[in-house]
Amino acid sequence: MQSQFIKLVRHPFKFKAFILSKLPVAFFCGIRVVYVDSEQCKVSVPFKWLTQNPFKSIYFACQAMAAEMSTGVLAMGYLYKEIPTSMLISKMNARYYKKAKGKVFFTCADGSKLKALIGEALSTGEPREFTALSKGVNENGELVSEFEFTWSFKTK
Repeated sequence: MQSQFIKLVRHPFKFKAFILSKLPVAFFCGIRVVYVDSEQCKVSVPFKWLTQNPFKSIYFACQAMAAEMSTGVLAMGYLYKEIPTSMLISKMNARYYKKAKGKVFFTCADGSKLKALIGEALSTGEPREFTALSKGVNENGELVSEFEFTWSFKTK
């Protein structure tokens, strides 16, 4: 089912409509899925009026939204049309290294690990947690920030 979800995310209109209806703040901030496959998801967040802080860089919460989306899209792909399962962030850690200017790209490459854990949660019916890493780099490829999201998965 994951391939169907990836096709949906890559559709030029359908996923944007989903984001607009379910995550309107992310939509209006310009957060977009740039690339997705079974192993990784890359999401961008631009520096613009809606994403700025008083220090002329991207506000940390906007960075967190983009980083979370890079991990959440991967997880949603493995849950698409499967047993109804709740997914919830139970913990988040962040590290900031450089001022976030211009466009920042957040990539999570934990697809295979997420697949294994979600498969285990679905087959056993037992809750599982997974900590996914998303790294944010600027347009020059410099590390700006890193986020760790601990996702909790539990079948309904």
